[in-house]
Amino acid sequence: MKAYEFYSLDPLEGYQILGVLPERRKNPLRITQKSIMNWGKIFFGNKLDINEIFFVEVTLDGNKDGIFQPIPFFGTKEKM
Repeated sequence: MKAYEFYSLDPLEGYQILGVLPERRKNPLRITQKSIMNWGKIFFGNKLDINEIFFVEVTLDGNKDGIFQPIPFFGTKEKM
């Protein structure tokens, strides 16, 4: 299952993961960078500066009941 990991830039802490949103749209023409960013902004809060957040497309290990487990994130600030 395709999903998006959203990150924000904290001036003191560096990049912080906000969360993971799974892609559920069936029509690929509706999936644009702008629509993904708008979805993240709505979901994680309108107070976010759009210039300080970004997303990374990932693949999730999904199961049939609609519950998903994101791939673990083990990054560090030094590697980012």
